[in-house]
Amino acid sequence: MSTDELTHVDSQGRLRMVDVSEKDASLREARAEAFVSLSGETLRRICSGDIYKGNVFEAARLAGIMAAKKTWELIPLCHQLQLTGIEVDFFPDESKSEIRISSRVKTTDRTGVEMEALVAVTNAALTIYDMCKSIDRGMTFRDIRLTFKTGGKSGLFERG
Repeated sequence: MSTDELTHVDSQGRLRMVDVSEKDASLREARAEAFVSLSGETLRRICSGDIYKGNVFEAARLAGIMAAKKTWELIPLCHQLQLTGIEVDFFPDESKSEIRISSRVKTTDRTGVEMEALVAVTNAALTIYDMCKSIDRGMTFRDIRLTFKTGGKSGLFERG
């Protein structure tokens, strides 16, 4: 890949924030997911509300929302966006001893919200770990990925 194809690198190889001032604002949405694998006992305790630090899903939901709003401060060269909606949801699966975390982020702006959706699920997973690490240090995260994106010049992406 040449530097001509890398939008965050100028012709001398220096990093830069992409100038989006000439782009039209449009409705943009991105969705992401991540999986937390954990012991069956830990999952049971989370679902029954038996974690001494409190409601794991609500703490992780708030952490994901807050992280999405601060993505521009966490990821170099990300634009600060006017987010219009953020959702973070949890889907526990006892048969697999895992939790699927999903996010949906929306804006009407000049650039996409993929990074915000990915940061939301990642921070939610980290919060689950933090709240449960005293009983299950073996938790792992996997398959943090974009699942859907629409809006802007590149149009629709949907993971099959």
